[in-house]
Amino acid sequence: MKRYRIRTRYLKKGHSHLLQGRRSIYRFIKENREVYSVEKMCEVLNVSSSCFYRWLVWPESPREQRSKALVDKIQQVHSDSKYIYGSPRITAELHKKGEMVSRSYVARLMKKHGIRSKVKKKYRVTTDSSHSYRIAENLLQRDFSADSLSQKWVSDITYIHTGKGWLYLTTVIDLADRKVIGWSLSTDMTTKNTSVQAIKMAIRNRGIKDGLIFHSDRGIQYACDEFKRVIVKNKILQSMSRKANCWDNAVAESFFKTLKAEMIYHRKFIDQQSAKLEIFGYIEGFYNTKRTHSALGYKTPKQIEEMLLEKEKMAA
Repeated sequence: MKRYRIRTRYLKKGHSHLLQGRRSIYRFIKENREVYSVEKMCEVLNVSSSCFYRWLVWPESPREQRSKALVDKIQQVHSDSKYIYGSPRITAELHKKGEMVSRSYVARLMKKHGIRSKVKKKYRVTTDSSHSYRIAENLLQRDFSADSLSQKWVSDITYIHTGKGWLYLTTVIDLADRKVIGWSLSTDMTTKNTSVQAIKMAIRNRGIKDGLIFHSDRGIQYACDEFKRVIVKNKILQSMSRKANCWDNAVAESFFKTLKAEMIYHRKFIDQQSAKLEIFGYIEGFYNTKRTHSALGYKTPKQIEEMLLEKEKMAA
């Protein structure tokens, strides 16, 4: 009897939080049938049990049907993004599919159905700038805009832990389309296997234009003579961040933050080879081709690249 009174009290308390309207009450009863008896809930919530049972077999309203269909689409976009996208990017993807819904509505549906973006973790930057090589002038000056390909490239190096040692990922990103156009994964921090390998891949993949700026931090892999020979040979203008100022290379560092939040922190790599395969898949199979960017108007690097190439073709 005591348990019965407690349950009745909780039902009455829950009633005060229900939305006004029969459908909301009926949905509450339906969702709690395994906990309380239908008859008792109907009594406490002041509705007819016969009306509730009739509601159960009634077809859903057009609004409810649309809401369910929209949740299915949200879940599909979320799944396609490898469970990374939050409400802003999901809303942008829905707009592309013709679903003109507000971000706040998408956010409410996501919260209601437990659809969440992966939690981001803090990223720690590590740069070895304790060397005597000449530091290049900061030509970029935090101007991360670019209206054509191979106008401005940015680069950085990060550390990735595996069960059998560290991997060092070096990337080169074109600011025009935010595409990773060159990268290397090595088991050591030698210039040959990090910055040199990455910039050579970028040159092969994208080509060079007059006035191309290559920006990085002051790390030894970018300041040493071996790397500078590649820069000079290809007539590239070298630019470096100010000392201990991560914001001067924000785009390059932001990529690593994204990579780690969306993939690295959710994996345990047993060895370097398994890590290489996963990172390759993320960069070439997802980031460059499928992942939308707020800085690109929620388009992918591939889409922007194609648009800029078409623009260059028409101008030629």
